[in-house]
Amino acid sequence: MARIYLSPPDVGPRERELLLDAFDSNWIAPLGPHVDAFEKEFAAYTGMPHACALSSGTAALHLALLCHGVGPGDEVLTCTMTFAATANAVVYCGARPVFLDCEADTWVLDPQIVDDELTRRAAEGRPPKAVLTVDLYGQCCDYESLVAICDRHGVPLIEDAAESLGSRAHGQSAGAFGRAAAFSFNGNKIITTSGGGMLVSHDPDLVARVRYLATQARQPVLHYEHEDIGYNYRLSNLLAAVGRGQLEGLDAKVDRRRTLRDRYQAALEPLGLSVLTDAPWCRGNAWLTCALTPDEATRDRIIAALAAEDIESRPLWKPMHQQPVYRDHPAVVRGVSDDLFARGLCLPSGSTLSDEDQERVVEGITRAV
Repeated sequence: MARIYLSPPDVGPRERELLLDAFDSNWIAPLGPHVDAFEKEFAAYTGMPHACALSSGTAALHLALLCHGVGPGDEVLTCTMTFAATANAVVYCGARPVFLDCEADTWVLDPQIVDDELTRRAAEGRPPKAVLTVDLYGQCCDYESLVAICDRHGVPLIEDAAESLGSRAHGQSAGAFGRAAAFSFNGNKIITTSGGGMLVSHDPDLVARVRYLATQARQPVLHYEHEDIGYNYRLSNLLAAVGRGQLEGLDAKVDRRRTLRDRYQAALEPLGLSVLTDAPWCRGNAWLTCALTPDEATRDRIIAALAAEDIESRPLWKPMHQQPVYRDHPAVVRGVSDDLFARGLCLPSGSTLSDEDQERVVEGITRAV
């Protein structure tokens, strides 16, 4: 039987058609008409007025932070339960991430911890430069609470929406709440351009600055003139063409992943596994179906049993405060993320996963527990 992957790409004839159009037009180098069209279509989908296509979600985070003045000596509050790129982007700016714990029921950044930390720092006269939220596995944060908290303290909120494209919170698209938001089109994301990302914002000046920095900060003169340090962060026309085709099918991909999650929930909860479902304010994209097992030993036994049947699964993200590279960074944790990592499990969730293959996964888990 064929290997079952966690979240493989879901591409078809439309992506091929647009990619060949870009190839045949000889717009091979970065930028071009498909980049322009992808930005407009992505902005329209998310309901955001401005978007800039970039080489990765990490690049989008890096530039969003730079454009909010994050630099050496600054600190940025962010969630410890995330992929390393969130914290790394802060370090790229010369700043230091401060890791905060998440809520036990939603797995996303705990607004009360954010409020408490901002209040404490305000009293000490050392506010952070920004709060960087993380929409974990497609679950959006409680932005009504977080935006109000950040506004009250005068600290900008930036969204790491790398995993939440297609999710909605409080009636709006993921990415619509902060000063800027970053999305990822990595190969395992809900839509992919092989590699790529997008920054969105309500602020046209911010997006113009991002676009300028992402194209090596070249001045608009005949020769090559540079007044700032820039970056080679723009998306290629070929990859943007693939992204346009992927975006057209996004809603169907979200629906399929949510169906898979519902089927997992029905099958696994009687076995003692608890599947992460939507927070009250969120309709998530179910990018990855994730579940909590009774204990770490059970989690590891399931992963080993599935691997023996050529089925990919993995633990949840290892919290940043546990990572060796960040062990000396400040953290405000209360054991929630540590418990999630110890017992959490990511299951095959791709929109191409067949009902039959999902049954293989469930049967493998059933035998393991």
